[in-house]
Amino acid sequence: MKRSQSKLALWLLAFCLIVTFAISPALVRAQASSSGANSATKPAAPASSSATPAASGNMAAPRTTGKPSSSEIAAAKASGKVWVNTESGVYHKSGRWYGKTKNGKFMTEAEAKAAGYKEAHRE
Repeated sequence: MKRSQSKLALWLLAFCLIVTFAISPALVRAQASSSGANSATKPAAPASSSATPAASGNMAAPRTTGKPSSSEIAAAKASGKVWVNTESGVYHKSGRWYGKTKNGKFMTEAEAKAAGYKEAHRE
């Protein structure tokens, strides 16, 4: 009887660990999206020294927490803004990557050039 109880306890522990590691990425994403929604009301906490913005030069642009909605993309296109990919250091005026890259933001073309971003040549 004791041996079956210890096996059950080990299986229960293994199950709890698996569930914890499976759920934790979803919790991190949920926390990031909720803090992104509240960023207008309170300043963001400073990032740790290991989490630096884009590695090259003067591209110290804040990252977005998620992809923009289709209505945000349409509004940005209508106002003539470009989509800046903050990881690659290029901006897109239109095309398949406009508003679709993982890390990026909308800004005017003049702001993008002043921040050191280059225009994408291939779409």
